Amino acid sequence: MAAKDDLGRAGEQRAAEHLAANGYQVIDRNWRCAQGEVDIVATMPGMLVVVEVKTRRSVAFGHPLEAIDARKATRLWRLAAAWIAAHPQEARGRRLRLDAIAVIGSEPATADLEHLEDAL
Repeated sequence: MAAKDDLGRAGEQRAAEHLAANGYQVIDRNWRCAQGEVDIVATMPGMLVVVEVKTRRSVAFGHPLEAIDARKATRLWRLAAAWIAAHPQEARGRRLRLDAIAVIGSEPATADLEHLEDAL
């Protein structure tokens, strides 16, 4: 497994822990369908939150959230809709929100974390 993949998984784990510590219930991770993958799906009262996680060792090549351009945001909305279609019970009665989390540092467990709610 590539070091980049390990870093990404560790960043997603850190993001999931951050969400749980802040009152979110993580209900799905790395959900895949024909259109792609959703990193994290979480809930909080009245809300279904689809989270895109970007992990980088540094900002030397730009902030990780800069990688979420308009094309990627549109794709994430389509993926969120596909997740809802596959899981209607979990989504029922909840408003959809897309968040982004950046994890920046060589050691994800202690790296800086930035959570942008309703970012996309």
